[in-house]
Amino acid sequence: MHNESLFFDEAKIFTHAGNGGNGALSFRREKFVPMGGPDGGHGGDGGDVVLVVNARLNTLLSFRKRAHFKAEHGGHGQGSNKHGKSARALEIAVPRGTVVRDADTGELLADLIAPDARVMVARGGRGGRGNSAFASSTNQAPRWSEKGEPGQARAVALELKLLADAGIIGLPNAGKSTLLASVSAARPKIADYPFTTLAPNLGVATIDERDLVLADIPGLIEGAHAGAGLGDKFLRHVERTRVLIHLLDGASDDPLNAFATINRELAEYSPLLATKPQIVAFNKMDLPDAQAQWQRVQKKLAKQNVDAFAISGATGQGVRELLRAVADRLADIPRELPVIEAELPVIRPEEDEDAFTVGREKHAFRLRGKKIERIVAMTNFDQTEALLRLHRIFKKMGITAALEHAGIREGDPVRIGDVELEWRE
Repeated sequence: MHNESLFFDEAKIFTHAGNGGNGALSFRREKFVPMGGPDGGHGGDGGDVVLVVNARLNTLLSFRKRAHFKAEHGGHGQGSNKHGKSARALEIAVPRGTVVRDADTGELLADLIAPDARVMVARGGRGGRGNSAFASSTNQAPRWSEKGEPGQARAVALELKLLADAGIIGLPNAGKSTLLASVSAARPKIADYPFTTLAPNLGVATIDERDLVLADIPGLIEGAHAGAGLGDKFLRHVERTRVLIHLLDGASDDPLNAFATINRELAEYSPLLATKPQIVAFNKMDLPDAQAQWQRVQKKLAKQNVDAFAISGATGQGVRELLRAVADRLADIPRELPVIEAELPVIRPEEDEDAFTVGREKHAFRLRGKKIERIVAMTNFDQTEALLRLHRIFKKMGITAALEHAGIREGDPVRIGDVELEWRE
């Protein structure tokens, strides 16, 4: 059995915003007027790609089936000053609690905790301007228009930290899935191997007209904090719970040793986790081995000031009393979720749009710069006047002088973004 089939709390998706529509090159056609004024309409903006929290989701499993998302392009401009239609944003639903990063740089983009949280991960391209936008007193009939700006492409890494009131933790086969299934509508898949839980399951239990959101956290083993058995991934899901239900297998050889092992793993992973309130559920009281150990275990835990309840997830014995104790404990804890080891988005100084660099790339020159790359991407090279305009922009921005200083010669290739041009004096 492959580990990746056991648990899925991370996903990588590929997003591509829509391209802007092309601006139109057009002139009014009127009777008795051979060439009217420019009337090329602008292209519409391409659609953004936006992640939106959906309260009904609790896993990232859907992204296994689909990982590529592309927004629609903006409409092209037309004559008679008809502008292209801007595309609607493509909204992608994610569970609450999803952490969003740029997959290439690792930069934090958003931590989607709020129920209505949303974040744009890829910006749609700007619509190209039609030739009507370039008319001036010195050029009343411009014969160029802009292409639409390409939409942003971005690979996005998603990580889900489950949001729940209480997390059910314990060693493999302690009975976590059975307990969750007995108190809620959740029906997790259960099998007899060490990692019984295929994914963390959320369930809602009701006790005394109070709703409790419970998370069954997949089984932990010794060494989990260091990554053994995927335990480090499982531990992330405990971070945002407010109370821990520590489930002990009452039929095991040494339940107290299991209790110590799990708490040691929590402390190793994060000291803050070790301070979370815990309520022990001594499970499998329907079995003689558990019944024989209960009194001894209860006394030992009482000396550690730990509340313990004898339950049977299989028969429901003691479960209501356990849930009532959890609800009472939650009532004393603020509902605001603590932010554990929170990261702040990186704040960068505003980039100088006009800045550019000139470098060598094998036999070609490489020109880099936010503004010039956008201008070149939006230049229609089929229009002679558009090329002349680009030359004027090069001179005005100081790019021509910089290339000449770098030693460029007639016929040398110049790469700007995805475009390669041949230099002409």
